[in-house]
Amino acid sequence: AKQVKKSDLPQEPCEHCGRPMVWRKAWRASWDQVRYCSDRCAAEARTVRRKAREEQARPHTPCG
Repeated sequence: AKQVKKSDLPQEPCEHCGRPMVWRKAWRASWDQVRYCSDRCAAEARTVRRKAREEQARPHTPCG
């Protein structure tokens, strides 16, 4: 089996924090669907999206 240097593996940035993610063997079947570097980033991104949806759904009422 030929060894591949870590620097030669594919990389893509995390959609939430921008940290570079390096391809992992565990992700070989789903690399195209990997969007976040960690469960924490995925959860924070979900929270941000949910809050944005709630803001859009709430009607704007002018103050005063």
